Amino acid sequence: LNWLESNCIVFEDYAKAIDPYLWENSKKVCEKIKFDAKTKLKKIKYDLGGGGFYPLLYFLVSLKKPKIIIETGVAAGYSSYAILKAIERNGMGRLYSSDFPYFRMPKPERFIGIVIPKYLKKHWELFIEGDDINLPIISKKINKIDIFHYDSDKSYTGRKNSLLSLKKNINSDTIIIMDDIQDNS
Repeated sequence: LNWLESNCIVFEDYAKAIDPYLWENSKKVCEKIKFDAKTKLKKIKYDLGGGGFYPLLYFLVSLKKPKIIIETGVAAGYSSYAILKAIERNGMGRLYSSDFPYFRMPKPERFIGIVIPKYLKKHWELFIEGDDINLPIISKKINKIDIFHYDSDKSYTGRKNSLLSLKKNINSDTIIIMDDIQDNS
């Protein structure tokens, strides 16, 4: 924890130093995503949770213009929406998502990515059998991962297994984001 505290930076300061215009644009785009998502989620009777730090994802995808992005943990789809919106902005890229349907509700797969507008889904492949099954399948479909956003099983073992599943696709240029790392570093 001492190392983390001494090496921690505020992402907003980092983003502003790289490209202040893009960071401001990212926040504006993500305000619309938040509004759209909340509007859509009000129409269902289930609590699917909120979004993570999706302005970071929009910023990084817009900045780096990756060809291949993998994410785990879609849920309602805030992060997926931000990534797909940045792919649209860039005019390139593909998102491969791994998730597992909510349980204890009827037809739970209909809720995965519910906030994502249909027009953005043309750049998206969704796999819904869980990371242990999905990630090896995705790994075979692609070569190099440009950005990997992990937001599923928060355990050390879950993170380790996912990284091992994608080991051949990760290189020194791959950006890896572990969501909720601030909660269980």
